[in-house]
Amino acid sequence: MMLIDANILIYAYDGSSPLHHAAKPWLEKTLSGAEPIRMAWMTILAFLRITTHRKIFANPYSVSEAAAIVNDWLAQPCMGILQPTARHWPILTVLLRDGQATGPLVMDAYLAALAIEHGATLCSTDQDFTRFNRLKLVNPLAATG
Repeated sequence: MMLIDANILIYAYDGSSPLHHAAKPWLEKTLSGAEPIRMAWMTILAFLRITTHRKIFANPYSVSEAAAIVNDWLAQPCMGILQPTARHWPILTVLLRDGQATGPLVMDAYLAALAIEHGATLCSTDQDFTRFNRLKLVNPLAATG
């Protein structure tokens, strides 16, 4: 099972990103495959926040356009949403402490804990995740980006 980070999603829909040409086909292939793909609501909200923001995104989507993209993802048979379980808080607190995750890294620790508790591999280009020892992490764009 793969848990996809927001940066992959944003690169796939940002035609001005140097990683767009790697991210778009990777995401399309991944979402049309048989392997279980998961996202967190936090990741989806980050995609919406950034891709609809005129000061951040070069050619922002309307809320309707961005929501339609998310609806397309959620409609894929392989796709699902990961939710925290009762194990989440104990895992998260260890990651926060051992990974010295403060400030914006707290959200990374949250996503890492979600992946760990569900046995998922996190797909991200963000090297900050390497601070979390128990996390299975892959950068699917490394070979092509």
